[in-house]
Amino acid sequence: MDLKQLCEFHAPSGDEYKLRAALLEEAKKLCGDENVRIDRMGNVLCFKKGTEIGKPHVCVSAHMDEVGFIIVGATEDGLLKFRCVGGIDPRVIVSKRVLVGEDLIPGVIGAMAIHLQSAADRQRVLDYDGLYIDIGAKDKAEATAKCPPATYAYFDTPYTPFGDNFVCAKALDDRVGCYAMLRLMEESFPCDVTFAFVTGEEIGLRGATGAGYTVRPDIAVILEGTSANDMGDVPPQFRVCEAGKGICVSFMDGASIANRTLYRDMLKIAEENGVPHQVKRATTGGNDAGAYQRAAAGCRTIALSVPCRYIHSGVSVAHFDDIEAQYALTRAFLKNV
Repeated sequence: MDLKQLCEFHAPSGDEYKLRAALLEEAKKLCGDENVRIDRMGNVLCFKKGTEIGKPHVCVSAHMDEVGFIIVGATEDGLLKFRCVGGIDPRVIVSKRVLVGEDLIPGVIGAMAIHLQSAADRQRVLDYDGLYIDIGAKDKAEATAKCPPATYAYFDTPYTPFGDNFVCAKALDDRVGCYAMLRLMEESFPCDVTFAFVTGEEIGLRGATGAGYTVRPDIAVILEGTSANDMGDVPPQFRVCEAGKGICVSFMDGASIANRTLYRDMLKIAEENGVPHQVKRATTGGNDAGAYQRAAAGCRTIALSVPCRYIHSGVSVAHFDDIEAQYALTRAFLKNV
């Protein structure tokens, strides 16, 4: 399964089942039926026995879910009211095309036309109460019949390679990590490895919390996407990381502090193997490392993230060299644990 196929699955938090089913089938081919299971949180856990004795047990983890929307009601004239699933800035979604429900009904996220807004309206940021999804329904009854409350909606964004080795797609956070794990599962490593495709990261690291208690690894390597913040007039010292400059190694964020030895080892292994890399320069945000670090007796953690522009929107952008670097550094680490 390639990155394009992974990104084209619709899997907001709580609605991962189609992607989960596809990953389950791929995992069984690569790890054997007896070594793959789904836990109570809906995580797909895939075990590969190491070729040597006495090595630590490593969990390599990426989350399946993406940000999206969920329907909460409809207006009398047939417009769908909705809320975000995961953190989505309402400023980036107006006029975006979406697909709604199991039947993938086309829709558009709308707001009051600028011609009708007052001066005060134009000075404030629209919130979700001022937005709607238009599916062309004639009234509330039709809208609710097609898209009742609890129906999911997804960004409608084609996977598009463009420019100097970049790709634009929805859900690069974190299908890049899932893609790297599928490639890694084709190989054997000296240490025992559990590959965990987890749920619910975007709504509070929920799947990883369950996986941490189930797997109880010695080390957890989190494969993620992270905000690049490298555009326009942002001064270099305020750029979190830069697309095209390599995989981003994090020493700390809002949810976890990386193990110091792992952090130094990752930088050393990257240097020795010629893997393009950079250090994440901001300590905001969070990822599943925070859940693994706290689960059960805890474990040592490190996050390796692909820089993504416009993250948590329908049009994230990443560089293929960084995607390759994530795979290459994780592979080198597993070979040298």
